[in-house]
Amino acid sequence: MTSKLHQLKCEACQVDALPVDNAEIAKLRVNIPDWKVMDRDGILQLEREYKFKNFKLAWAFSNQVAEIAEAEFHHPTITLEWGKVTVCWWSHSIKGLHRNDFICAAKTDQCVETTNL
Repeated sequence: MTSKLHQLKCEACQVDALPVDNAEIAKLRVNIPDWKVMDRDGILQLEREYKFKNFKLAWAFSNQVAEIAEAEFHHPTITLEWGKVTVCWWSHSIKGLHRNDFICAAKTDQCVETTNL
């Protein structure tokens, strides 16, 4: 089921939702190997940096990630720089990682793979 993460839809994540445990993180990360699990002030987050030839391509990619975020109603940190975009997914409501974060990370990767960016 996790091999097609990008085809899944996010589920509503409430404050009482359970974060993924270390075993599930390991299973899900197999499908998004370029993403790092970061611990920021005790909050686990997924982060990946994407490189582009120029600012305009990075900007276009940022807009595509924003469209994914709105469609999934799950919103990352997107840092746009010249030739580089850093995306960070985590579930604000549970202050950690949920399956939704892995789904959105896979969708973000798919966005790059299916465009000419």
